[in-house]
Amino acid sequence: MLDANLKSQLQGLFARIATPITLAASLDDGAKSAELAELCQEIASLSDKISYVRRDDDARRPSFAIERDGGGVSLRFAAVPGGHEFNSFVLALLHVGGHPPKEAEETLERVKALDGDYRFETYFSLTCQSCPEVVQALDLMAALNPRVSHVAIDGALFPREVEERQIMAVPSVFLNGEPFQHGRATLEQILDKLDAGAGEKQAATLSAKAPYDVLIVGGGPAGAAAAVYAARKGVRTGIVAERFGGQVQDTAGIENFISVPHTEGPEMAAALQRHVAEYGVDVMNGQIAAALVPASEPGALAELRLVNGAVLRSKTIVLAPGARWRRINVPGETEYMTKGVAYCPHCDGPLFKGKRVAVIGGGNSGVEAAIDLAGLTAHVTLIEYDPKLRADGILQDKLRSLPNVEIIVSAQTTEIRGDGAKVTGLSYRDRESGDTRDITLDGVFVQIGLLPSTEWLKGAVTLSRFGEIEIDRRCATSAPGVFAAGDATIVPYKQIVIAMGEGATAALSAFDHLVRM
Repeated sequence: MLDANLKSQLQGLFARIATPITLAASLDDGAKSAELAELCQEIASLSDKISYVRRDDDARRPSFAIERDGGGVSLRFAAVPGGHEFNSFVLALLHVGGHPPKEAEETLERVKALDGDYRFETYFSLTCQSCPEVVQALDLMAALNPRVSHVAIDGALFPREVEERQIMAVPSVFLNGEPFQHGRATLEQILDKLDAGAGEKQAATLSAKAPYDVLIVGGGPAGAAAAVYAARKGVRTGIVAERFGGQVQDTAGIENFISVPHTEGPEMAAALQRHVAEYGVDVMNGQIAAALVPASEPGALAELRLVNGAVLRSKTIVLAPGARWRRINVPGETEYMTKGVAYCPHCDGPLFKGKRVAVIGGGNSGVEAAIDLAGLTAHVTLIEYDPKLRADGILQDKLRSLPNVEIIVSAQTTEIRGDGAKVTGLSYRDRESGDTRDITLDGVFVQIGLLPSTEWLKGAVTLSRFGEIEIDRRCATSAPGVFAAGDATIVPYKQIVIAMGEGATAALSAFDHLVRM
């Protein structure tokens, strides 16, 4: 299953394992069980610290536990961990085997100090870009704290469980049998949910930090580039990110980043984080900005206020908050989010195998989503507001060649309908005839573009009528000492390579402002 190059890399990684571990499998007679057994045996052959045994002591089959000699760990994969989750598997092996995690010591101590019994189950998809972050966070918690257990479950292998628990979006996390978390979450955010007083303590710690020379908001390509360029100037640099990597974490293949023919979004996000870490930047991950108070006079400090109540101060600010999925804002959209309404076909598409779905949006993202979903679902209806699709011609040709796709144009979605538990259909208005029509569906994927994450900046800097941050050619905003870059600005062509260039410009302009203060 593993090629020679990957085996060589894994042998190097497994040399870091200090404590012997065992892969204990529970299998049946199916093909997936055979595949899992082969994978576990290959992994065990790469290190004398890893052994494999078949026990058949767990009800979920195929599955396997990662056990530390001497006990103290309850961590299981009910999956054949491939795709994005192969890295989760490797990290779990390293952490159970005693290799120290890269997370901040303060965060690790919070995990070890958890007082209570926490039994987590995470349903994921092998094609989901957001799932590994959650799986890896909970795996790490199980590796560090004997009172935490975690089972990572591939929903495609256990459809009956998915149906019984009405799971229509991943990652879906259950704690002690009850729903706990839907969607992406960092380790810090999970800990905050478990410890009601954690946010207040963390806010006090953050507020006590010394002022920065350059403080960056956003951990995507623009924010990461700004952090590297600022730190290389030798100034005190901090970065606040809700999720390091931003939208890149949700991007599948990246094939137009110059000099890199192909990479995956999570891989690029991890590379960005490693690069920033090399320069000693103070990274505050899992933090959400709530308000910006620009400096009241030349030489004064600007303030960044966070949702948890913390206040950070800096001589200059670089805004790179990025964008998020745009919603259609019709009745039923919010009510049925994670219950049939989805925004990521790569993440949630496999949960709709053999079902009927709709894609709203006829641009490139909508048509690409419809093409991908057509290979998984029984039928796809693509709904576009305009009289014609806006996607590239080659994508339209591919879409029209698929036998299980219907295209409806000049259609305004008016409602997403459901039975209280899940989506059952949608209604749309024919913009030519004015008639309202209904479609019976199991899921709706919204693909109508991105919205800049700038609501919290109203009144602090000038925004365009589209909510984008107004900047000049030096990335300066209307507020002195405040600069901006990336998808949240008025710069056209929202591309990774452009965001990185703008991030570098913003950081250099901030440094120039510091020199002239």
